[in-house]
Amino acid sequence: MPYRKGFSMTLRVYYEDTDTGGVVYHSNYLNFCERARSEAFYERGMTPVLKNGHFVARKIIGEYISSAKLGDILEVTTELIKMKAASFLLKQYVYRGEEKVFELEILLAYITFEGKPQKIDIGTKELLLSLF
Repeated sequence: MPYRKGFSMTLRVYYEDTDTGGVVYHSNYLNFCERARSEAFYERGMTPVLKNGHFVARKIIGEYISSAKLGDILEVTTELIKMKAASFLLKQYVYRGEEKVFELEILLAYITFEGKPQKIDIGTKELLLSLF
């Protein structure tokens, strides 16, 4: 497996992830990417819900390149592209071996538990930089 930047997670495609033809249903690629972002926190003994707030998707651009199928082993890689005052941009890639099957660009906003946008504090920025 080639070296890839950022956080990486491996998963298997199960029957529940596919349509009747054994092809991964389009929305499940978003689920795979969400799972990988969450797993980066869980591997550190944390959750994506932090002390002062959490992240919500603000904008998503997805590109379906090839179809993953029942039983495939996929690698989801997450890379931090840009950090702003109250949001950050990630690129996520889903590979089957050497073949890229899906690419996602997601802008995540940091909000309070009341749903208001907030600046990302220094500690959270450092955490994100270390995760991705």
